[in-house]
Amino acid sequence: MPRCLLGYDLGSSSVKACLLDADSGKVVASASAPDEEMSIAAPQPGWAEQHPRDWWENILAATVKLRKARGGGLGDVAAVGISYQMHGLVAVDAENRVLRPSIIWCDSRAVEIGNAAFEALGEERCLEVLLNSPGNFTASKLRWVQENEPEVFRNIAKIMLPGDYIALLMTGRAVTTPSGLSEGIMWDYRREGPAQLILDHYGIPREYLPPVVPTFSEQGKLTAGAAEELGLPEGTPVTYRGGDQPNNALSLNVLEPGDVAATAGTSGVVYAVGSEAQYDRLSRFNTFVHVDHTPEKPRYGNLLCLNGAAILYSWLRQNAATVGSEGLSYKDMDRLASAVPVGSEGLSILPYGNGAERMLANRNPGASFHGLDFNRHKRAHVLRAAQEGVVFALKYGLDIMAEVGIFVRTVRAGAANMFQSRIFAEAFATITDSSVELYNTDGSQGAARGAGIGAGIYKAENAFRGLENIAVVEPVPGEAAAYREAYALWAGRQKESIGA
Repeated sequence: MPRCLLGYDLGSSSVKACLLDADSGKVVASASAPDEEMSIAAPQPGWAEQHPRDWWENILAATVKLRKARGGGLGDVAAVGISYQMHGLVAVDAENRVLRPSIIWCDSRAVEIGNAAFEALGEERCLEVLLNSPGNFTASKLRWVQENEPEVFRNIAKIMLPGDYIALLMTGRAVTTPSGLSEGIMWDYRREGPAQLILDHYGIPREYLPPVVPTFSEQGKLTAGAAEELGLPEGTPVTYRGGDQPNNALSLNVLEPGDVAATAGTSGVVYAVGSEAQYDRLSRFNTFVHVDHTPEKPRYGNLLCLNGAAILYSWLRQNAATVGSEGLSYKDMDRLASAVPVGSEGLSILPYGNGAERMLANRNPGASFHGLDFNRHKRAHVLRAAQEGVVFALKYGLDIMAEVGIFVRTVRAGAANMFQSRIFAEAFATITDSSVELYNTDGSQGAARGAGIGAGIYKAENAFRGLENIAVVEPVPGEAAAYREAYALWAGRQKESIGA
């Protein structure tokens, strides 16, 4: 009987699900939910929350769509893998009840807590043990709960990342991974275990952390209740989980030193794999344990994140790119933007409107338009400037990575989100002088392949059958000078505006 692998990718805008044939590596069916993007609550400026129950409801909805797309049941699923939005905080009590909405990755409330910890613990000590400042990551968010919601903190039995919580609902078992703890800045890189340094400083009881299991391993089996809700066989193993960016790298077979992955969804990310623990002293990019890391064969992911990427384009579509009462499609927006020359005739957009930006030392300046001329610039100029603004912000971050010797020559990306736009892909390739290889994959496929590795169905080197390079975007020589000029203008305006 054919075996299939089921992958879920829990993002902040949607849940994607993929059924992959384990032998051929081909997609059998795929689906996503909800039809529109999931909402993010902002009870106060700079806050960002989602309720975990919404994640689960959309996982169920995506699974129903998956069954319909396949035209049959899911009785042949051999293993389940989970990818999830990184850095979020889920707190549950002894009955596994969620105590408050999840504080998600783009929430900025814990910035000052992390900055104070970095200073109090000592920058050198933090970087040696954690490879990062505690910053605005999961541990700092938990400290915020302790300081501001003491009753919630007292009732905590376990704290989890979003993927840990989804796995808990599936299996009834609370566990986490080295990669997961590292993204929460709760991993000691020297001792290869939970970081007592930060737990002690923040007053976080060690028992709040779930047991640590390997990223690729049997992490639990579907309970009867979860199996019934999902329409899967009881006892199906969950054998992989990974944060969305390490998982995106896995989906692209970015596992070895020198390999580089990129994505441009809600956030924009460049993720470079190395065998040495490199770090930026200002934590403008971050270093985490990669999904295939072992003490014997270390692998680290150097992650450059821009919070405001496709969310900017989505905002424009919802609020500015309309025809009557109808919104334009993204293809229509790209078509309009393509009629505008490189540089958007002097219009620049800084895309920083989605929380504190790590590459800006955790500042949150908001998005801004520069050089807007009411007599010259039209909607199409705004659309092109938005794409260029995201590319230029990533270029700014890549220059930071180059300061410590991390260079980009070839980038692999899924043919999805903003990389579907020819303007975006060519602008990225040209301003970074790199080749962009686009593949027929996404995070849910990566989660499915990870499940196959974790279940022992195949080894990592054999997990990428069916992964196809569908396009290569090279720099456009005739536009290089125009892009350099546009980037210089953009960078000057950024420095004038926010000092970076």
